[in-house]
Amino acid sequence: MTPLHELPDAVRDSAAPVCAGRSVGGAGDRVDGGVLTQTWGDFIVRVRHTAQGLRDKPAQRWAVLVDDRYDFVCALFALLLAGKHPVMPANSTPGHLAQLAHEFDATLTDLDGFAIHGDGGEAALSIDPGAPLTLFTSGSSGVPKAIHKTLAQFNAEVHTLEAQFGASIGRATVMASVPHHHIYGLLFTVFWPLAAARVFWREDLGEPALLRDALAAAGAPAVVISSPAHLARWPGLLDLAALQPPPCRFFSSGGPLAADAAQAYTLALGVAPTEVFGSTETGGIAWRRQSDGLAWRPMPGIEIARDDERALRVRSPHLDHEGWHRTDDAVDLLEDGRFMLTGRLDRVVKLDGKRVSLPEIEQQLGKHGFVKEAATVLLTKEDGGRERIGAVVVLSEAGATCLREAGRGALVKTLRLHLAEHFDAVVLPRHWRMRFALPVDARGKLAAAALAAQFDPSAGQPELLSELRTAHEWQFELRVPRDLIHFSGHFPGLPILPGVVQVDWVMRFAAQHLPFACQVASLEQLKFVAPVLPGAILTLTMTHEADRQRVYFNFTSAGQPCASGRILYREPACA
Repeated sequence: MTPLHELPDAVRDSAAPVCAGRSVGGAGDRVDGGVLTQTWGDFIVRVRHTAQGLRDKPAQRWAVLVDDRYDFVCALFALLLAGKHPVMPANSTPGHLAQLAHEFDATLTDLDGFAIHGDGGEAALSIDPGAPLTLFTSGSSGVPKAIHKTLAQFNAEVHTLEAQFGASIGRATVMASVPHHHIYGLLFTVFWPLAAARVFWREDLGEPALLRDALAAAGAPAVVISSPAHLARWPGLLDLAALQPPPCRFFSSGGPLAADAAQAYTLALGVAPTEVFGSTETGGIAWRRQSDGLAWRPMPGIEIARDDERALRVRSPHLDHEGWHRTDDAVDLLEDGRFMLTGRLDRVVKLDGKRVSLPEIEQQLGKHGFVKEAATVLLTKEDGGRERIGAVVVLSEAGATCLREAGRGALVKTLRLHLAEHFDAVVLPRHWRMRFALPVDARGKLAAAALAAQFDPSAGQPELLSELRTAHEWQFELRVPRDLIHFSGHFPGLPILPGVVQVDWVMRFAAQHLPFACQVASLEQLKFVAPVLPGAILTLTMTHEADRQRVYFNFTSAGQPCASGRILYREPACA
C-alpha cells in the first residue's frame, strides 16, 4: 500500500497498468484485445505536466467536473500536486453548480481540463499529506452540504479497506456502476485501487450489458462497486450465474440492500453482496453480508458505542478528530460487538402533537403483501398549512393487481387500514404515489427533496398519482392541476385543457418510460371526444406495437373516453 500523498513519487514499473476500459485513450495507452490500458508511466507524466500548468494559476479551489474516471484521477492528483484544493460537486448540472458557486473559484472539465499543460520543468512538487478536499452530501433536506476532509483521512480509510477486504479480492480489477464524485465511489474506485496498485475500469457500468461485456473483455477476476438500486435491478436483467469470469465480490453502499436482492445474489453466486455502512462525514463504519446475517460488523480500528437516545457513536481514524462522533442512526448493540440499525433519529416528526418515526412507517408498509418498497417524507405547505406525510410506494405483483382491478382508492384504503393497526390516525400518510421505482440518484441515495418532488408537479405537467405496466402496456393515473397555466384564456369562464397539451403529455411519458428513444414520424387518428376540466383525474394508457413501430394512447376519465390517437416513429433513430 502506497500512501496517497506519495503516489506521484512511488517507484513502480512504468509499463504497469493503472486503468483499463474501452474509452478513447491517449499517448502511452496499451491496447490488448480491444481493451485500452493506461500505464503508470503515462499517469505520472500526465499528472506532473498538468500540475506544472496549474501551479501558477491564481484560482485555489477547483471544481473537478470530469466524468471519465481516468481523466478525473489525473485531474485530481494534478490539483493536489499543484497545491490546489479539489472540490467535487455531485454532478455538473447548471442548477447544482449554481448552488455551490461560493465553494469554488474555477473548474476543470472534460473539455478544457487537460488543455493546461506545463513545460515539464524540473520544479519539485509534492503533495501535502493533509491536503484539503471538499465533497458534498444532500443530507436529509436535499440541499447540498459541503463536507471538508483531508487526504490523510482518505489515506486512513483506504488502509482500513485493505485491512478488511484486501486479501479476499487479491489483484482483481475494480469495476463500478457508481460515479466517482462522492465518497463511496472516490474511495472504492479511485483512491483504494491506486494505493493498492490494482487496475480500475474507467467506464461506469450501470447497464447490465456493459457489466457483462466488461467482465468478458477484462478476462480476469473483478470486484464490482455498485449501489442498492443497481444491484436490485440486475438480477431481473442479467444471468448472474453466467457471468464470466464471475466477479469475486460485489460491494454496495448508499442504503440498505433489499432482502430479495441479497437473496438473488446468494442463490446465484453463493454469497450476498458486501454492504458498507457509513457516511460522507464519518467515512466507512461497518460492513455486512446478508447471507451471513443482518447485523453490522465494525471495520478494523472503528470503535462504536450507543448513547442514552440509542444513537450510534463512532470513534474512527477516518474522522478529523480523535473524539467520539454522534450519528443520527439508532442502533441496538449486540454482545459479540456487532450492531443492528433500527432507524434514523433525524426522521422522527411531530404531527398534531403526535411523534412518529418515518422509518417505522416504511417498515410497516414493507410488511404488507402489496408493497415491495416504500419511502415517506414530511410535506410542508408554503402558506403555513398543516404538515402531512407523503408515501411513495413500489408495488408488488399483488399490489399491482389490486391497483389494476380495484383502483387506487381501494389500494390506499387497504394500506391505511394496515398502518392504522400500528399508528395513530393523525400521523398516517395522507398523500400517496405509486411508482415503478423509488427516486434514487446515481449514488443510490434517496433524498427527501427527491421524495417531496413526487408530490409537486413540474410547471405545465400533471400530478402523477400511480403507474402500472405490463409487457407492452403502460398506464398512468394523473390529476390535472386546477391552477395549470394552460387553462388561462382557454376559455374565459369555462377552462378546458387544450388537446395539444394532452398530446405533449403523451410524448413526455413515452420518452420517459417506453424502452426506446425514437424520432416521431407522425401523429395519427387524433380524437378529442370529451372536455378535460381543472382537477380531473385522467387515466393515460399507452400500448406499444414494436413490430409496427406504433404507440397507441388513450385518455379516460371516470371510465369515459376523452382523447385517443397513435404515434408512428422511425426505427433508424432508435440506435
